[in-house]
Amino acid sequence: MHGLYLIWWVQEKHVTAASVALILAAGDLALTALEVPTGWLADRFGHRASLMLGSLLQVAGMLICWLGAGIAGLLAASLVVAAGDAFRSGADQALLYRSSVVLDREGDFQRIEARTRGIQQTALVVLVLAGGAIVRLWGFAAGWIVETVLSTIGLAVAYTMAEPPSDHRPRSSRDDGSPETRSSSSIGSERTWPLLALIVPVSILGGATGAAAFYVQTADNADPTGMTAFVAIVTLAEAAGAALAIRAACSGRLQAVIATAGLFALAATLVVPTLLVPAIVGLSLVVAFAEPVRAAALQRVASDDMRARAASIASASDKACATVALVLTGRMPRRRS
Repeated sequence: MHGLYLIWWVQEKHVTAASVALILAAGDLALTALEVPTGWLADRFGHRASLMLGSLLQVAGMLICWLGAGIAGLLAASLVVAAGDAFRSGADQALLYRSSVVLDREGDFQRIEARTRGIQQTALVVLVLAGGAIVRLWGFAAGWIVETVLSTIGLAVAYTMAEPPSDHRPRSSRDDGSPETRSSSSIGSERTWPLLALIVPVSILGGATGAAAFYVQTADNADPTGMTAFVAIVTLAEAAGAALAIRAACSGRLQAVIATAGLFALAATLVVPTLLVPAIVGLSLVVAFAEPVRAAALQRVASDDMRARAASIASASDKACATVALVLTGRMPRRRS
């Protein structure tokens, strides 16, 4: 149902498009606001428990999306789904990293994270197409049933996970020798600036790339066929970027270099507009490459009582940059693509 939410609410539930846009924006703001508090709760009470609660809220959100009525129903669904996403965000990376440490496979964290992201992007394309086929053949009710079942499976998977013990090894034993690790080796719950130095560059590049894609999709003569192909190519580029990150080095400096080069590439399209679409595809690959590299770097420098929060701060930063970039792009005059 990922590609059919808007049609469901506007055409089937008779909520105006303007109201849908405002409510979805409220959900995005709620998710950004909840990222850090839910990350703290995950670090405090357990990452597995946070994943389970987030999955439970996801199931409830799908049911409200399906059965809720009017603006109140849509608002409730949007807020519940945002809360579910917030509880899962950060807790998944923290649980994976801690499990890797316990199994003496810490070096495999980035490989697993990158591979998982690539699979997610590929699966998203398949699920979007499958959702459209299910609704076309059997109606929206069948689509929501499948969506709810998939969310319930996610809850069951979270339940089968185990909470690993805390990593009490000295920080020095996990130092990879890089300047970023040494300078951040004493990071605790009271120090977030070293984390932000790792987080913000990729957030800015990701927000700018997403806004550029939005600009292309809202061009005056954009057609459904061309935009479908554009979105599919961008999604596949993201999957390829995640695959490339499987064996990349974890370096905070790499994040800043990638972001700076990417922003310069986007700026160059202002001079040569024909390069905009190729730049978006290329930078989508770059951002997808940088995100798992960043995730591994964050987990390496974060203490055990801040793992979920570190990942949640990254997610909140990504969403904030994307929101600001979209608002600014929405005010730009449109051109013919």
